[in-house]
Amino acid sequence: MRLIIDTDTAGDDVFSLMIALTRPGVVVEAVTIAHGNVGFERHAENALKTIEVCGKGGAVPVYLGAPRPLSRAPLAASYVFGADGMSDSGFSAAVQRPAAGDAPDEIVRRIMAAPGEITLIAQAPLTNLALAVMMEPRIAQTCRHLWIMGGTDNGVGNVTPAAEYNFYVDPEAAKIVLAAGFDVSIITWTETLRDGLFTLEQLAELEALDTPRSRYFTAVNRASLAFSQQTQGLGGSLHPDALTCAVALDAGLITESELCVVDVETKGELTRGYLSVSHPILPDIELADPDLVRKPPNARVIKAVDRAGFFAAMTAALA
Repeated sequence: MRLIIDTDTAGDDVFSLMIALTRPGVVVEAVTIAHGNVGFERHAENALKTIEVCGKGGAVPVYLGAPRPLSRAPLAASYVFGADGMSDSGFSAAVQRPAAGDAPDEIVRRIMAAPGEITLIAQAPLTNLALAVMMEPRIAQTCRHLWIMGGTDNGVGNVTPAAEYNFYVDPEAAKIVLAAGFDVSIITWTETLRDGLFTLEQLAELEALDTPRSRYFTAVNRASLAFSQQTQGLGGSLHPDALTCAVALDAGLITESELCVVDVETKGELTRGYLSVSHPILPDIELADPDLVRKPPNARVIKAVDRAGFFAAMTAALA
């Protein structure tokens, strides 16, 4: 499998990269950097360090992309991941530096050069992908598959009651990407709350591996683990991006999914960034309101994942 991973590298974004970088038969062609979790430059540094820790230093180019959303100021989440996005662990800088080139340009160039071969994993606000689509709409049909971590399945968000962070930060970009015509699958925050938790016992197992990668994992995970326990009342830490990568690399982990009509609210005072997901119990939309028009499904929403298989994927990446 050939991948491009679009990321705002901090916390669990790191662990998603680790799963991809260490999986036999997977080639990470490029990592593209978006604004998001912490300071923009830190995202690149964190990606470069992770590539180095996984033994791929110099082999995977990292391209800088959009430093801000399409229409608002950047919004960080350092309260979850620490100021550097790595639990303020003080890691030394990687030798590799960002590559020349712009992330949206590289996304377009690489997908158009290899029709049907490149899978995109999007685990940041979708600004880079929206810019790429606006630049070359044909990438939606030329990309093999797009995996998105973002939104909720009509559930509780993690920024507002209505919205998950990636979609809340740049809902205009999310709306552009979801309307572009990609063959797309979505792991939502709702699904993460169901199947993306590593318990304290599982985290202890990962730490006990005592490899360079497991030690790196444990150090990076400290801040988000504390946040999950203290703020969310969870007995472990949540891993939405790693969950997305694991199922992208092994579709056999998916135990339930549904083709849905999805769209993103961009204007609501209370619901900006809300991901609207169709549901089978609803009546036909034109029956409920003759002024509304039925749309065909435009995304596969993942409803359930094999939790043991997900933990096994993370374990293999750290061993």
